[in-house]
Amino acid sequence: MYVTPASFDSFGERLTRDAAEGLARNWTTLLLNGLVLIVAGVLIFSIDWSVRSLATFIGALFIFEGFWAMLTAGIDNRAANIVTGLLSIGAGIVIIAWPSPSLIVLGIFLGAWLIVVGTLTIAGAFAARKVVPDWWLLLLLGLVEVPLGVLALADPGATLAALITVGGIWAVAIGALRIVLAFQLRNLPKNLDKELAATDGSAGGSPAGRPAATA
Repeated sequence: MYVTPASFDSFGERLTRDAAEGLARNWTTLLLNGLVLIVAGVLIFSIDWSVRSLATFIGALFIFEGFWAMLTAGIDNRAANIVTGLLSIGAGIVIIAWPSPSLIVLGIFLGAWLIVVGTLTIAGAFAARKVVPDWWLLLLLGLVEVPLGVLALADPGATLAALITVGGIWAVAIGALRIVLAFQLRNLPKNLDKELAATDGSAGGSPAGRPAATA
């Protein structure tokens, strides 16, 4: 999930019930995104691609990810997430419209995009650690994307099979992690209520409605 530190600026170190519900509302789109990526990963591994057809498919994934980012990223400050989504869409259009994309062009686009998105996700995970209990799932997403991006950039002129491997692993791994994160987000308000009840039952608890979030 695209998350930037700015998305959590107004929350401080506590997670409100309204904020938890806002995050939880994204769980269905996150689940759908994960399922689409897994299907895309299976297709990447199972089809006999040409460079042109693989470029078109990856470009379409870039566009899909960009629109998804703008619709579901964050619940507060969306500016950085919208910019990221627009860049992803732009990259996808360029790849599809490129007259005859080479393996070098495709490798550079794929690698650079994975590194940028992964870095944003890692930064967002650390920003969210005080307000989202399962922030480590975001961190794991970023830690998968960045190495795959580095792998694609390390040898952008690699074989078509190598790019298929990078793209397929990314799609399946990130899709599976997003599905897990989707169900974590779905249960976030319920988990917050449990924490609130436990806090109210102990002396010196946080003010009602704003329990301290745990990581």
